[in-house]
Amino acid sequence: MDSPLKLGDKASSPYTLSHHGTIVPSQNVPILQNAMFYLFLSNKDLEDKLISQVQTELKIYKMLLSAEYSVCFETEAKDDADQSSPIEGVLKSTLNILRNMGHTDLANTLQISKSFGVGQKLKSKLTEKFKRINEGISQHGTSTLLNEIYTDLYITEGGSGKVNSEHEVRQIETASRRPATQEKPISCNDLFKDKPENQRIRTVLTNGVAGIGKTVSVQKFILDWAEGKANQHIHFIFPLPFRELNLMMEKKISLIELLGHFFPEIKELRSVNSDAHKILFIFDGLDECRLPLDFQNNESLWDVTESASVDALLTNLIKGNLFPSALLWITSRPTAANQIPPKSVDLITEIRGFSDAHKEEYFKKKIIDQTLANSIISHMKSSRSLYIMCHIPVFCWIAATVLERVLGEAETGEIPKTLTQMFTHFLIFQIKHRNQKYHEKCDHDPHETKEIILALGKLAFQQLEKGNLIFYEEDLRECGIDVSDVSAYSGVCTQIFKEEFGLHLGKVFSFVHLSVQEFLAALYAFLTFISKDGTEQLATDLSDIFNQSTMSDFLKSAVDKALQSENGHLDLFLRFLLGLSLESNQNLLQGLLTGSSFHNKEETVQYIKEKIRENPSTEKSINLFHCLNELNDHSLVEEVQTYLKGGSYISLSDLKLSPSQWSALVFVLLNSDDELEEFDLRKFYPSEEGLLRLLPVIRVSRKVVLRNCNLTEKSCAALASALSLNSSSLTELNLSNNKLLMDSGMKLLSAGLGNAHCKLKKLVVSSCSYSLCSLINCSITEEGYIALASALKLNPSHLRELNLSQSKPGLLGVKLLSEILEDPHCYLEKLLLRGCSLTEESCAVLASALSSNSSKLKELDVGNNALQDSGVKALSAGLKNSHCKLEYLGLYYCSITEDGYAALASALKSNPSHLRTLHLTLNDPGKCGYKTMPVFNAVQTEGPKNQKVLIKNCIIHGSIPSFRCLRL
Repeated sequence: MDSPLKLGDKASSPYTLSHHGTIVPSQNVPILQNAMFYLFLSNKDLEDKLISQVQTELKIYKMLLSAEYSVCFETEAKDDADQSSPIEGVLKSTLNILRNMGHTDLANTLQISKSFGVGQKLKSKLTEKFKRINEGISQHGTSTLLNEIYTDLYITEGGSGKVNSEHEVRQIETASRRPATQEKPISCNDLFKDKPENQRIRTVLTNGVAGIGKTVSVQKFILDWAEGKANQHIHFIFPLPFRELNLMMEKKISLIELLGHFFPEIKELRSVNSDAHKILFIFDGLDECRLPLDFQNNESLWDVTESASVDALLTNLIKGNLFPSALLWITSRPTAANQIPPKSVDLITEIRGFSDAHKEEYFKKKIIDQTLANSIISHMKSSRSLYIMCHIPVFCWIAATVLERVLGEAETGEIPKTLTQMFTHFLIFQIKHRNQKYHEKCDHDPHETKEIILALGKLAFQQLEKGNLIFYEEDLRECGIDVSDVSAYSGVCTQIFKEEFGLHLGKVFSFVHLSVQEFLAALYAFLTFISKDGTEQLATDLSDIFNQSTMSDFLKSAVDKALQSENGHLDLFLRFLLGLSLESNQNLLQGLLTGSSFHNKEETVQYIKEKIRENPSTEKSINLFHCLNELNDHSLVEEVQTYLKGGSYISLSDLKLSPSQWSALVFVLLNSDDELEEFDLRKFYPSEEGLLRLLPVIRVSRKVVLRNCNLTEKSCAALASALSLNSSSLTELNLSNNKLLMDSGMKLLSAGLGNAHCKLKKLVVSSCSYSLCSLINCSITEEGYIALASALKLNPSHLRELNLSQSKPGLLGVKLLSEILEDPHCYLEKLLLRGCSLTEESCAVLASALSSNSSKLKELDVGNNALQDSGVKALSAGLKNSHCKLEYLGLYYCSITEDGYAALASALKSNPSHLRTLHLTLNDPGKCGYKTMPVFNAVQTEGPKNQKVLIKNCIIHGSIPSFRCLRL
């Protein structure tokens, strides 16, 4: 056996072959590293040594690529391996030769193995960087191990990727009402797993409102990878936050140089090949990006060594021109999600934050005293608005910070129940406990503290309208903040204002969360108005509110400004501003207040009620009710709740509700502690007006009953819009006994059914009750069926139950439905066509659908149709087919006689394995037909796996035999 191949005592290959034939890292540096050594070698010696070392390298490469050698190195390559030596040239030549010979996979395997040490160094660096979390805290104070505090977030798959400019609190409120059962959850560590349909996932876009946990999710993903817990098929992860890339906006640099700038470790590699190495780029905070991301006009780049602007590098990387095999993960707030072209995104996910279970888990992890933790959880649940905000992890941290002190230290005063109270306590706590935190004995100068709060408030106010959450030194200078003494600002408010440092770049500043920025902006506006000082420095549209002479007019002006905002970006600012106007909250801020702030609260309350009566959009109306809550006025809500007490909802039909009362009703229903599992319009106001007024409630309900409400096509248009919403929760819709809907209504409704966002599983468009004497229908004919079939072809995968009883499909309508049933993408399991004037031809068409291997239909109800024996015979052709999966068949009151019974008996003998229930009430089998009943009644037919199908309980009413085939 060969001895280990070495080049003397002082030099060797980076790897050597042991006596056992395995590869081990060399204990010596390569010979070419020490140039002085070669002065003592003759030319012949040098040639021999070089040849020997090349032979050693080639043997190692052969071993690396052998089938037996399948385990990657567990020992890191030595730091002193000189990657610039001629041996690197040998590696490069070997790789080129292998690729030229067509052995690309072997070349990639060799290149990955040689880069193992660099990957380990990168993992070590990222572990050190991301193992701890500063939970809302800046560099001041202590941090926590991420693995100890981390609580799983609810992440869902899917979404439009379109911009959502609504205020993020509105989005959180909408998401909180969405049933988890309709979502497709996905684990963060599974983002880049290929889909069952072999869809390759290259680029993932993850949306989430500010503070919902996007950055922490990125941090945990990287940490799990670096610690070897997940995604080990990825060789390199390069996190490149947009907030740091912004600082390189003016630079021209190549992509390889950019990576080397952030990650010096990879400079040891001569090349980074996305074909050989599985690389993941993570771009966190697209909403913070100040680069233009000009996908249309940036030059195309194909060479990773070519210099260009950082903007051009990013757009070419995202488009796949650079590193086409690399993976990309981009996170963004919904307001900026549309900056990435849809064709460049393979998967969209949404971070929904904490579920209700996650909220409790977080508080119990955060608060050591479990009795106190349970008290905090109970208090948060008592306030719907606070509990909804707890979907945001940062708000949970704020609430825990405040309530742990308020409840745990027996401090006097009211326990915070509104957002303004919570944030006021949070700010006061930061100021009050600063000295204690830094073990200082003397109080900080109150005047200096106020000046710092005002400066930060001014920054918050001015940047709020710009939509900026991240600030740079120039932004601070604009507000008169001395960037050389920023520590004074972050020192007073260590947990509110953060000063951060990039990997190798300048400083970045931010508030811990958008809501904190909005609170400080409102506080600044309030303090500035009552002091009548500093307004001339403002240069924003919002500054108009300072032109008012009284506090009441000032607040009214702010209400108007917020209502003028299309996306509601001033909603929370307005809530905080109104809350700060209360004397109880001002008492907490005594050290910051100067001047008089007296005003008539009732005047502001009445003004807000007037605005509610003007019937603004639902979202604006709801925020106005939140504003009344901040002002501690609940009169409108209590008025409506009085109507709803005792469950006497039907009394609302006799009341003439005012517009403000309608809005209050919507607010009460949307903010109820009870989940909106089922909404029945008849309990409130069974009319088209009632539907349109309560449409916001319908949008968030899972099951909606609109039976017998005299609806017209106008209602169908509104319902179609609700079904088309991405946030829609509607899965069951009952429109039965609305005869004015007609075909025109079905056409409008079909526009929603065909929308990709429609999640409807059950649709009922029939009479509200079955009656032998009186059949009331929705007047839908062939024309309506054409529209319905067209919609189901566009979106066939959701609907499971369709009830079209008492309509008139005609033969064409039945054919269209049958085509849908035969579509392999259709999952319809239950179809009801009672009283639809079906004929023998209709039955033949349905039999064809039942015979299709693609059909998933399990229940078919064609009762109350004069099918007669000929129709049943035609239908039986489908029943006897082995592909028929029917478990229930309704054939009651279908004029079936003995021939029909015989056909059914024959079909069941041929295919006995599926049918469990056969409903034949009110048919006349006659004497001969009655003889076939033992087939149903007594014969036990062996099904699959010896399962017996038992059909029994024959009941005769008068002269008409009637029986029902019951389940096992």
